[in-house]
This record gives sequence, C-alpha cells and structure tokens, in this order.
Amino acid sequence: MKAVRFHEYGDSTALSLDEIPTPEPGAGQVLIKVTATSFNPADALIRAGHLSEMLPLALPHVPGLDVSGTVAAVGPDVTDWAAGTAVAAFLPLNEDGAAAEYVLAQADILAALPDGVDPVDAAALPGVGLTAWQALFEHGELAAGQHILINGGGGAVGGYAVQLAHAAGAEVSATASPRSADRVRAYGADHVIDYTATPVTEAAKGPFDVVVNLAPTSPEDTDALAALTCDNGVFVSATTPPATEPGRGVRVARMGVHADPGQLTELLDRVKSGTLRINVTDRRPLTDLPAVHAEADRGAHSGKAVIVP
Repeated sequence: MKAVRFHEYGDSTALSLDEIPTPEPGAGQVLIKVTATSFNPADALIRAGHLSEMLPLALPHVPGLDVSGTVAAVGPDVTDWAAGTAVAAFLPLNEDGAAAEYVLAQADILAALPDGVDPVDAAALPGVGLTAWQALFEHGELAAGQHILINGGGGAVGGYAVQLAHAAGAEVSATASPRSADRVRAYGADHVIDYTATPVTEAAKGPFDVVVNLAPTSPEDTDALAALTCDNGVFVSATTPPATEPGRGVRVARMGVHADPGQLTELLDRVKSGTLRINVTDRRPLTDLPAVHAEADRGAHSGKAVIVP
C-alpha cells in the first residue's frame, strides 16, 4: 500500500510517499481502508520532533490522526465490527496514522459513520470536534443559560465549539477575524469580537461563566483572559495555561483531546441531523500532504484540509 511517512524528524521535506506492506489486524484491532484523513497542526509538531520527549515514536512514522473509511478486516477476537462497515475515529498520537491507503485501529475507538454524512468530509471532524466537545462539557461543564467566551472561535476547533455551545443553550461570545466573522455568526455566536481591531480582553463584555482558550496566547494574555472568568467559573485552555492562579474560586482546566467513540458518535449524529456543520476548506490528494505540511510551517495554511488517498 502507499503511505506518507517520515523516517526522521525534520521539516516537510522529511515526508516521503512510500510503498509498504498492508498491515494485518491483531487482537482487538480492525484494518480500515482509508477514505480520507485530515491535517492537524499536531501532525506538524509531531513530524518536527517538538513532542518527541513526551511522545516517543517508532520511526518511520505515518501521520494522520483522523480517519474515515470502511472496515476491511477484523482481528480474531473482534465481534462488534464487520467488513464493509463505514467508520470514523481519532487515532492515538503515538501510533501510525491514516495518511495511507490502510490503517490499523483499536476496535474500541471506532464510531459508525451514519448514512448521509459525507465520508470524505467526515475525516475533518474527529480531532477538532472531540476537542471542542471535551473543552465545553468535560472540562467547562457548560450548561444552558451560561455565558461563554470562546477565544479562537474562527479556528477549526472554535467553529465546533461555537456550534455546540449555541446548541446547548449558552450565550456565546467568540473571537474571529473579519475573514471568518460571518461564518462564526452563522454558527450561532451571539457576539463576535474582531480581535484584529481590539484586544479581546478589552472588547469582551464579561464576566463569563466559562472561558475557553483555543488560540496561542502569551502567558500575560492568558492571565488576562482568565481574569474575564466570573467568580467560581471555569477557565479551559487547550493551549497556554495561566502563568498565575486567577483565584476567586475560578477552576483552571488544561486539556488535551482523547478518543471517545460515544462522543464522536454524538457529533456524527448531529452532522447527519443538520445541527452540526463540518467546515472543510480544501480537499487534497495524499501526494499533496508534504505540501500541506510546508504551507502550515510557513503560516500559509488556513482552514481544514482533508487528505484523500
């Protein structure tokens, strides 16, 4: 099978298109014929070696954390999945990913792909959708009637966070650039803050029950964001943690995304029902993946690209 791999850490030129044996599923595993994967910023960080101390890899390594596809074969003890079933998953960071024609996955992280959900676009959902869900509900414990600030509402994760918070009955304030403001407003944001015109800490009309930081921020800016959280509220950061404790009973949650097939199933069901929209800005062939990484490295890649073998 064809797979994009890096044999050593480095820039985008470390990626090569290789011909390798198709793996066979072992105990608890399924083999997925990949319909699509997607590019995540974490893919570039892993490839560059920035996470190598905390996330050691066996090289060469296949990137691609998201996958949509069909079950091609199952391990000897797998009974819940059958060949031909359409599935999606968020794959472990330290195992070979889905930038290939086939990928192995543990059976217990899979979610069934509902009829009516575009199988290519579905590859854009797992990692960012789960990050948004977990930020809001696992860590933020968001409830109807609360006021939430989403810093980074125009980003790949932020778009889902805005949609989910609106659907949960919250009053949503979100940051966005002029380029993404209309989309964020259409997703249900009640207040859109143009952070390119005024710093969010000056423009946001707080305090907020929940503040979710999805954008890279300096320690000082993170502290200022945390200060917008109301007494006994929750500050959730998927990026920079506060440099100092905000006090006032504010709970600080620093998060990292994890696979959860139940949550992913819920997200996919919402896509099917039309209450959650997947935003894909680009579809690229597998051979373009090094170019996508190169664009990201120089800051020229925006939006969400899906990669099709």
